[in-house]
Amino acid sequence: MADPAAADADAWRRQRTEAAEHQQRELDRRRAQESAAARALLADFVERARERGLEPEPLRARSFDGRATYRTPVLGWYLRRNRSVAVGTDGEFYVLGVPASLGARLRGATLTPSDPPLVLGKGGRDGESIDLADALALVLDGS
Repeated sequence: MADPAAADADAWRRQRTEAAEHQQRELDRRRAQESAAARALLADFVERARERGLEPEPLRARSFDGRATYRTPVLGWYLRRNRSVAVGTDGEFYVLGVPASLGARLRGATLTPSDPPLVLGKGGRDGESIDLADALALVLDGS
């Protein structure tokens, strides 16, 4: 005969697993919605920057340890004063931190687009986060 306590424990584990999977699906859904909204802001920014004649510049990546900077093939606009994130002329969002590399010193660093957030620096220290829309407005205003 099956142990009722073991059956209850199995049922509880299945229930917790299902709850965790549901929570993960909801988190993924919210992130996708946020990224879609942020991508729309970035596309609008690129269009407005071109209309205003704001010249993009070659983006430089910084090593994670902060000791080196590397050329990249991407043109765009920096979104933070510390030049840690940028939007490319392609409308993609780039995080400009890369691993230190001799190859990157010689050939330049390769950047991979990231899913854009609606808040830059979210979860960072107080005063270090800014809404993406506000950061884009500052760049358009030349600040």
